[in-house]
Amino acid sequence: MPARFRLDARLAADTLPVTVLPLCALRLMDDARFPWLVLVPRRPGLVELSDLAVADRVRLMEELVRAGAALRAQAAEAKLNVGALGNVVRQLHVHVVARHPGDAAWPGPVWGHGTRRPYAPEAAHALCASLRARLRQPVP
Repeated sequence: MPARFRLDARLAADTLPVTVLPLCALRLMDDARFPWLVLVPRRPGLVELSDLAVADRVRLMEELVRAGAALRAQAAEAKLNVGALGNVVRQLHVHVVARHPGDAAWPGPVWGHGTRRPYAPEAAHALCASLRARLRQPVP
């Protein structure tokens, strides 16, 4: 029996589901200090970007662009930071963080900065719904 995709337990605990894209599970980092999405390719056993088939690498880039556009439209932030670190969680996942001067970690990285502030349930629900609606719109 082939291996099945399973979301890493830490990613499941730290993020909220937004939607499922053709390749990735799109999740919202549960930290209201930063508008922050995480894309997790739904393929088992992936650790590095190079583990993706070529067609999936292209699909991942398209999904990153769409997610980034939705996040920028929602957050109206100045700069998107994109990274696939994997130092704590080995499962391949890509962070898309909307940054702006004056945010809690500016100009440094958001990782390990301060204490996470979870979204209020209503705010998380509204943000995820808005992101889903924006993802249905064409990318500018």
